[in-house]
Parts: sequence; structure tokens; C-alpha cells
Amino acid sequence: MFHLWSLAEQDLLADNVPYRLRDTGQGLNRVQAAPKTSRMMHQILHKAQRSVGTWIGSSVIHMGDHNVPNALMFIDKYTQIYRILLPICTTLSQIPSLVAKPALRSYIEDEFGSAENLTCEILSDFFRHGFDGSGADNFFDAGSCIDGRLTSAWNWCASLEKKRYFPIFLLTGKHLI
Repeated sequence: MFHLWSLAEQDLLADNVPYRLRDTGQGLNRVQAAPKTSRMMHQILHKAQRSVGTWIGSSVIHMGDHNVPNALMFIDKYTQIYRILLPICTTLSQIPSLVAKPALRSYIEDEFGSAENLTCEILSDFFRHGFDGSGADNFFDAGSCIDGRLTSAWNWCASLEKKRYFPIFLLTGKHLI
């Protein structure tokens, strides 16, 4: 990540990479190509694709367009992963301490059947909808492209309060972004 950050700064400050101010639909942004950061991200992507064997979804990496205006915005999106996953992981890790309390165990068993069922429901919902292409105006903008998966994860978090297991997040004190 530090190497990507350094490349992003080099791209942003490069004399030979011009930028233009443009309303991207996310406000007025500095739209600028990021050749060094983009090259490194493609290397990382190809290494990941080789390691998993079968790749599902698009390999498009938006950078320097209306979706992700510049390298700094790209890096910022990836620093948000921690903020998205930490409350989910913390909530899941606290489910056993919730069921240790008789009243909460009764609630969880009545509502979800068991602590294991609750955990599976949260995880299956996140993995089903956290990467499904939701959260943008069209499939190309969110879709299954690399940064679109982050948009979908954010969109899942934004709809968390509509989920039947939302009270569990409230009980553990872990609120999402």
C-alpha cells in the first residue's frame, strides 16, 4: 500500500500528466491519468488472477475517469476496506459473548435458530450482496470491476439497518461507515 501511495503521489505531481477539473457526478474533481499507479495495480491484479486460477467478474480498473478521477481517489477507496470490514469482523467475533447472556441467547435462538446460523446469515448476505455490482447508476460504473466491488460493499453497509440482523450490530456497538 505504501508503494501504491508513493506512485499515486508521483502521478499526481508529474509535469507530463495533465489534469482537468470536471464535475464527475461526485462533485468537482481533478481528473488525471495515473500511469504509474495503474501499471502497478494491473501487476497486482494479474498476480491475484494467476494465484486463484479462475477469475469471476471484470478486470477493469477505473482510474482517471468519472468513476475514480485520479490516483489519490483510487488509493483512498482502498484505505476504506478496513473501515468496512472491521465492524463486520468485530460484530461476528462478539456473537459468542452475546449468547453467553441468557436473555440475548434466547433472542438469538428465537430469531436465528443459533449463533452459528446468525453468523452464517450475516456472512452469506455480505458475500452475496457486498460484491454484486450494486451501488452505482449502472453495471459498468459499479458492476464487477475492481473498484465497483468496493462500491457494492459500501452499498451493503449503507443498507445494513434494513437487515433483520441489524440489532446484533447495535448490541455489539459496531456501526458501519
